[in-house]
Amino acid sequence: MTRRMIVTLVAAVAFVAAIGTVKFFQVKAAIAQASSFQPPPEAVTTVVARSEQWPTTLSGIGTVVAVHGVTVSADLPGMVHSIDIDSGRPVKAGEVLVQLDTKQEQAQLAAAVAARDLTRLNLDRARGLANEGITSRADFDRAQAEFTQAEARVGEIRATIQRKTIRAPFSGILGIRQVNLGQYLNGGDAVVPLQSLDPIYVNFNLPQQEVSRLHTGAPVQVQAEGAGAGPFTGTVTAVDSIVDAATRNVQVQATLPNPSGKLRPGMFVDAQIALGAGSAVVSLPASAINYAPYGDSVFVVGDLKNEKGEPFRGVKQQVVKLGPTRGDQVAVLSGLKAGEEVVSSGVFKLRNNAAVKVNNAVQPANDPAPRPEDN
Repeated sequence: MTRRMIVTLVAAVAFVAAIGTVKFFQVKAAIAQASSFQPPPEAVTTVVARSEQWPTTLSGIGTVVAVHGVTVSADLPGMVHSIDIDSGRPVKAGEVLVQLDTKQEQAQLAAAVAARDLTRLNLDRARGLANEGITSRADFDRAQAEFTQAEARVGEIRATIQRKTIRAPFSGILGIRQVNLGQYLNGGDAVVPLQSLDPIYVNFNLPQQEVSRLHTGAPVQVQAEGAGAGPFTGTVTAVDSIVDAATRNVQVQATLPNPSGKLRPGMFVDAQIALGAGSAVVSLPASAINYAPYGDSVFVVGDLKNEKGEPFRGVKQQVVKLGPTRGDQVAVLSGLKAGEEVVSSGVFKLRNNAAVKVNNAVQPANDPAPRPEDN
């Protein structure tokens, strides 16, 4: 019995050892096969980096601001008697917009004119009597003061009537009126917005390190989405005297002619300042850049060798320093030479020394001045 158990145990150990040996060699073969496995090449498109002369510009995001822009308001309280404007139409400086009711003031003016005329007559009589020595000089002075007060009262009432005639303070384009006939207005109530559109300002911010490069008179190009044909051109007319302590940006103001009125106050615009002669840069489509927190990079295509010394078409990752952008293109300031073949699409799936297969049948956008169509 004992001998049978020993034989069975020995047989089981031998079986397990045989199975372990077989599995060991199988795993070893699998590891060797995996270590020599070459993943299939990734399909990419490429572009040859080229050197171009780019103009030196500064770009900023800005807002269109009217040279003169106000909401015309009532100066004195009163009832709206007449409205002489249409919303959205141009007006000239001094043109009547709204007339408030002045019946009470007109009656007061008539009484004041009558009182003034009476004091003038009294003054003339007092002057004649004073010249003849019949009345004292004090009576003449009193009559003259009464006439001056009466005349000032007439001027005061006429000024009140004029203040109830609301006029355009400058030429411009009206907004939507905010009053109706018969409406009672308090002093300061809004009547209608008024904006002067030609010329017009564009305010935008630039980093403080660019302040030394800014100067008045520099040409500016402005592109506004939805404003029709562009870009619009103007010049820098002012640079703010202080730098924003929160953003470390300085505000720049440009003045642009706007005869067609396409630029409206409040519009969002992209402004570019030209700073003279350009500089040579290596340009690439923006899709060729692998953006990362630790540094931007590109993948340069070349002939590489694997561990066995076999040649293959692969990529090397190179860190680059980027400059300004222009349309679909981005400038590379360092880390890349003109003439090198760079992956232009598919960079997100690549790694250093990865094999690639180039297929340039379809290329990504690489236009310095793209005009995308609205959907």
